[in-house]
Amino acid sequence: MEEEVVEEVVVLIEQEDDAQLKVYLDNLNISDVEHLIDELPQYAVKFIDTLSIKRAVNVFRILDFPTQERIIKKLPGNKLAELINLLPPDDRTSLFSELKGDAVKKLIILLPAKDRIEALSLLGYEEDSVGRLMTPDYVAVKKDWTVNRVLAHIRRYGKNSETIDVIYVIDKDGVLLDDIRIREVLLADPEAKIGELTDHRLISLKVNDPQEEAINVFRMNNRVALPVVDDNHVLLGIVTVDDILWIANEEYTEDIHKIGGTQALDEPYLDVPVFQLYKKRVVWLIVLFFGELLTIFAMSNFEQQIEKVVILATFIPLIISSGGNSGSQAATLIIQAMALGEITIKDWWRVMRREIFSGVFLGTTLCLLSFSVIIFWQVFSGSLTEPVLIGLVVGCSLIGVVLWGTLMGSMLPLLLKKLGADPAVSSTPFVATLVDVTGLIIYFSMALFFLKGVLL
Repeated sequence: MEEEVVEEVVVLIEQEDDAQLKVYLDNLNISDVEHLIDELPQYAVKFIDTLSIKRAVNVFRILDFPTQERIIKKLPGNKLAELINLLPPDDRTSLFSELKGDAVKKLIILLPAKDRIEALSLLGYEEDSVGRLMTPDYVAVKKDWTVNRVLAHIRRYGKNSETIDVIYVIDKDGVLLDDIRIREVLLADPEAKIGELTDHRLISLKVNDPQEEAINVFRMNNRVALPVVDDNHVLLGIVTVDDILWIANEEYTEDIHKIGGTQALDEPYLDVPVFQLYKKRVVWLIVLFFGELLTIFAMSNFEQQIEKVVILATFIPLIISSGGNSGSQAATLIIQAMALGEITIKDWWRVMRREIFSGVFLGTTLCLLSFSVIIFWQVFSGSLTEPVLIGLVVGCSLIGVVLWGTLMGSMLPLLLKKLGADPAVSSTPFVATLVDVTGLIIYFSMALFFLKGVLL
């Protein structure tokens, strides 16, 4: 946002010219007001209170939760009641699910009886289910209605709908039969029955499905909204693409945090207290610390070999870092492919087969590179004893470690998914720590194989 805009708003606030401030804010885009709140968070409540109620609702719904919570606590009662009442049901549910119990009770009391029942119903679904995302505001029609009657129905009730891009055809019991894009209705014969326009290529979501599944369905289908049904295929609500984009962003952020070896943050980084950041990160660091202790135990079993051939210790960082890097690469690729629905647990053998070939090719490349480096080292320094054997130890170890790393990185996410855990938990630090320990065992086993009776 331009600094001139921020300065003009500050001047109006300091002059206490609320009338002019309202005019100024109402002429800004919704996104500009949101940026203005980011720039001047101390005036967030004043901005929402000054805006006309409909624009206030549109701004409020795109703010992050910490900002929403601060506004709710300080917003005047009459404005708060209007705001909560006009929030779309899905946005209201999202807000209520983030707030603590007492705060939710106070806000639910502000709702009319019908909306209160609706809010409590939506909150009754599992936290990460499609039911928490849906809104009951949609346009539903009967299959024996004419196009003229449907259009009249849309004119009457469409303004209360989340979207009128799609209308839903139901029977007398509320069972969903099909959905029709408004374009097809507008272009049809006014006297045609709506049932004649259906093609029965219906795509719907189950109310108790996980939200991740809804993200995949939207990704694979070009839809602005999808219907939500129960086990009897009764239409309960719809989920719109804007909510899916919001959830997809949250899921992506959460996975990135986990891949980095930390618990997911519930708020923007700069809004999280330092001690909370400490608590989110310390658990994984402790787990990884004890994992790395195994590296010490592994090395202690090969002390005699290291004492006899000191040069072996020089290549330890190269070996374990190569294994960790290859494992991290594989884990990241597989987690992303699983998130996009490109692979499932059933594809484990195909994944393993591909990673075996990838691991061998990658390891062989590093093997040839390391062998060449060691030979050049000997040519220029002449300080190595048995450079060819040392080169074979390091090179063959790299093949084994990289192959093992790619297998661990690719199989761990699938194994965790099979066990019902989050695949992102097999984060890069976790895979790297696991491969560090096994990499040392592979390295010193190769040393014993090639150097026994020569240098050992």
